[in-house]
Amino acid sequence: MVRHAVFMMAGTMISRVLGLAREVMVAALFGATRAMDAFNVAYTLSNLARQLLAEGALSAAFVPVFSQALAKSREKALALARGTMSVLTCAALFVVGVGVAFAPALVKFMAPGFAESESVLAVSLTRWMFPFLIVISLSALTMGALNSLGSFFVPALSPALSNLVFIITAPFFAAKFGVYGLALSVLCGGVAHFLTQWLYGFRMRAVLYPVRPNLQDPDIRKIMKLFLPYAAGLSLNQVNPIISRMLGSFLQEGSISVLNYSNRILQLPLGLFVIAISQAVLPQLSRAKDDDEFVATLRQAVRFALFVVLPASLGMMEISREFVHLVFVRGQFGAWAWDATTTTLAFSMLGLPGMACSTVVMRALYALSMPRQAFRVTLFSVGATAVLSLVLVYPMGYNGLALAPGIAFTLSGMLGLRYVRKKLGRPLGIITSKFFWDYLVVLAVLDASVMVYRFLWPYDPAGSLGVRCVWVLGVIAVAAGVYSAVTVKMKFEEWGLLRQAFGKK
Repeated sequence: MVRHAVFMMAGTMISRVLGLAREVMVAALFGATRAMDAFNVAYTLSNLARQLLAEGALSAAFVPVFSQALAKSREKALALARGTMSVLTCAALFVVGVGVAFAPALVKFMAPGFAESESVLAVSLTRWMFPFLIVISLSALTMGALNSLGSFFVPALSPALSNLVFIITAPFFAAKFGVYGLALSVLCGGVAHFLTQWLYGFRMRAVLYPVRPNLQDPDIRKIMKLFLPYAAGLSLNQVNPIISRMLGSFLQEGSISVLNYSNRILQLPLGLFVIAISQAVLPQLSRAKDDDEFVATLRQAVRFALFVVLPASLGMMEISREFVHLVFVRGQFGAWAWDATTTTLAFSMLGLPGMACSTVVMRALYALSMPRQAFRVTLFSVGATAVLSLVLVYPMGYNGLALAPGIAFTLSGMLGLRYVRKKLGRPLGIITSKFFWDYLVVLAVLDASVMVYRFLWPYDPAGSLGVRCVWVLGVIAVAAGVYSAVTVKMKFEEWGLLRQAFGKK
């Protein structure tokens, strides 16, 4: 699991860096304006459908069943994937049709504070981007199959090609079509995303193509049976970004945009570490031979996630202002956007460890085929996000909208662990008192090292791009070195897992 997670982190790092470069370019072209607010609402709507149908419920229902079928017969597993591709294509076409038809209602629901002209623009952009769901759904299915077959690097790298295509095409399309050019670039990137993985399937001797599905196949029936409750739960989970967009539409101009910019930075460690680990652990949990192996794998997955996420979260909070300046402050991105994105990023990073735990725990519920419990955890997360957002938006504005999801995910992760513990009938032993105090000491030392670095070498906003890049890379290197040295000295078990993952067999 650790070896696969590290390979996936390597591919994801390239993708996330290019994704951040994409946002830098978009910020320079359009800044934090109502046109960008409209684009972000439209992109969120198409992305919600993508995460619900493709990367959410499909992964939760397909990967465990495919992994179990693969352990019996490779050919039978591939036949299952091809039949599932046909079912998924039909479902995606249906959702796209519904999305295009009901785009006005969806935009009105997500951004009720938009003026008429802004709503019209968001509706039009939504209709342009909804077909993105078809190719990205096929990409998610291909990724699930390749991951189960032991390939993680190329599937993690394929979004990088998607971002690269976006970066290359967006300036030309934006010059000709304005903000609509960004929608065209999203579609081009989605096609590149799918083709990269599909063509790699030839090398893996796992080429996927639609065939007439055998609806009497017990594995396909199981996938479809699990898909609906997972889809219901994940549809609730997608309400979280809707809540911030809805409430953000009533705040000052650019509020939705700064939340989106800070979220793009949050996605760097989230995708690099959390999603990589959760993607790697799902096939392992699905193939666990007994409860002891399941508990050991889950414990190591959660702890490994916290091992890499906690320093990233604390470090990014410390240098949020400098990092936002380096990445975004240019062109139309002014002082207000800099300040607002800095604070929303810091509050978002507070919730990153909770998001990490919750994401891994949800994979455990999927591997145990517990759709009802997964639905309850998601329902709790959404309810907590809604309540906390409403409570925090008045005193904190857009900062409250950034903080609320992290708190909700932390609480939902604790609820999910309770369900897993009850199902297995044994303690999981993930967070012990020794674990807590050890990390408290390590993070205190890490925080002190970053503060000393900033004191000895202050960041200069007026400095050249090269000097500012060196400053950020320097603080990351110092923090990583200090963290590594202290955790090695304290004999953290994660270093043993890494040695085992890449040592000679």
